[in-house]
Amino acid sequence: MSVATATTIETVSVGNRGNTAYPNPWGDIGAVDYDYNIGKYEVTAGQYTDFLNAVAATDTYALYNTSMWTSGFGCKIQRVGDEGSYTYSVAPDWANRPVNLVSWGDAARFANWLHNGQPTGPQDLTTTEDGSYFLNGAMTNAELAAVVRKPDATWVIPTVHEWFKAAHHKNDGVTGNYFEFPTSTDDMPSNLLSDPDPDPGNNATFKVGNQWTIGPPYYRTEAGAHENSASPYGTFDQGGNIYEWTETLVGSENRGVRGGTFNDTVDLLRASRPFVGSLPDQNNLLVGFRVALIPGKMALPGDLNGDGCVNQSDLGILLSDFGCTGGGCAGDIDGDGDTDQADLGILLSNFNQGPNCP
Repeated sequence: MSVATATTIETVSVGNRGNTAYPNPWGDIGAVDYDYNIGKYEVTAGQYTDFLNAVAATDTYALYNTSMWTSGFGCKIQRVGDEGSYTYSVAPDWANRPVNLVSWGDAARFANWLHNGQPTGPQDLTTTEDGSYFLNGAMTNAELAAVVRKPDATWVIPTVHEWFKAAHHKNDGVTGNYFEFPTSTDDMPSNLLSDPDPDPGNNATFKVGNQWTIGPPYYRTEAGAHENSASPYGTFDQGGNIYEWTETLVGSENRGVRGGTFNDTVDLLRASRPFVGSLPDQNNLLVGFRVALIPGKMALPGDLNGDGCVNQSDLGILLSDFGCTGGGCAGDIDGDGDTDQADLGILLSNFNQGPNCP
């Protein structure tokens, strides 16, 4: 087993542990009693291509879907070669747009790959089949519905509560205050993509009547294109662009999806919308995902950006957060709620360590 060039997943910290839930008519949602990080953006086609090139020379568990390339709504990842020597590439103008046509099982295998330090090799217990989730070949709906997060999980698919809090909670302490839309407002957003910049705020990628935010061939905007329309915690595109898988079961077999899509109305962006789910083996044109990170359980303490190497980038994250208190601190390595000298000491003790270090 070897390690390819590291893929960086940029995250934001979500603190205010113990916040009160949002009283959704279909069930309370959003209360989380621990700090965590969540992807600032949806997983992109470029990041997923890195994953495929690392573990899918032989694509044992069908991580690639041919419609990614052939469909007019696909994310334009192309596969060439033969089984055992497949390689993958993504069109440059698609690399920073969200991946789609990924099943819940695909997303779980991506999370395992991150948990394991982004190794290169066949799809087995060291790469995709164990880590944050014990999959071991799970492919059917029943098998995937039975998969649970392991106690030592690091990179994960967010639960519906983790996802919802990052999108809608007002980030105003241990409260039950939530915005209706994940653009930090209760006012209905518009679906404009400012050209030229800057984004005036409160915009998202969805459909109004027959008008998409952007039409063919892209349909989906690039990560962070609505640069002044973040959630209170600093995430982008949790409303519109593409549905996102969550870890939470909806019914006996469906896994929850949230966020609305480029092809849906604004109502699907609302906090008050009902719970919906999809079978976990489905590869849907309208579904992608983002990942979350449980920092207190990171595989290598100090690897704050999860790229498999404790290095200058992690030191920069910690120093920019130094002095943070009260939980939700990006540099809180020891899990005590603040970023201080103790965290710096842990990072420096692991400096230049990790499977992806040169």
